[in-house]
Amino acid sequence: MGIVEEAHNLKVVGSGEQVIVLAHGFGSDQSLWKHLVPHLVDEYRVVLFDNIGAGTTNPEYFDFERYSTLEGYAYDVLAILEELQIQSCIFVGHSVSAMIGAIASITRPDLFSKLILINGSPRYLNDADYYGGFEQEDLDQLFEAMKSNYKAWCSGFAPLAVGGDMDSVAVQEFSRTLFNMRPDIALSVAQTIFQVDLRQILCHVTVPCHILQSIKDLAVPVVVSEYLHQNLGSESIVEVMTSDGHLPQLSSPDIVVPVLLRHIRYNIAT
Repeated sequence: MGIVEEAHNLKVVGSGEQVIVLAHGFGSDQSLWKHLVPHLVDEYRVVLFDNIGAGTTNPEYFDFERYSTLEGYAYDVLAILEELQIQSCIFVGHSVSAMIGAIASITRPDLFSKLILINGSPRYLNDADYYGGFEQEDLDQLFEAMKSNYKAWCSGFAPLAVGGDMDSVAVQEFSRTLFNMRPDIALSVAQTIFQVDLRQILCHVTVPCHILQSIKDLAVPVVVSEYLHQNLGSESIVEVMTSDGHLPQLSSPDIVVPVLLRHIRYNIAT
């Protein structure tokens, strides 16, 4: 087993000519895709992996400097594609991995046939003429809460992020994967994500983008999906789903899986 394979808990399932890469967001791991994978394995070769820093990965691999920008994660994606000798893939990125996929596609557009971006955002902070959903004060309070009592923060943040019923299986599942992260790593990753500003790189994306967004999401306001649509350099399409929460493929699979399958199977009509 190679270092890339071991570090990312790399898993390839299914059979098919076309490759789909599934990339999870902050506080989760590849188990996030458990409702989607069974629908893909008969038609596609599916690549699953964990971002370095996820609770399922070895914390020794987490380089605080490398992962202080999203480029570090984008290079990991390219390393995974190289390791598996993948020439072209459909990349499905959730949350921060939507932007990680966008960065990777700018470096190597030839490796991506399309990007499917779920609840992604180029910037979480509000700006003069941009609504990201957060003020700096909100973020400072969030980081402080993570620092002071990580377990308590996880218990409070998970139901807010997932939305819906506090006792739902999805909330329990996200609480588990969030709590599995080492607290200092979780804080560093959260700071990198929430302080990011990738608005200026959007125009350099040339790969077709399918932008999927929950109607109600604590982390990403619906207007952000329209901002991506207007500012991406490539062809793009937006679908706002009736799902509630930031992890809709976990909390509302009955709504989200059919939408995802449609965007995976069909290209943007030209």
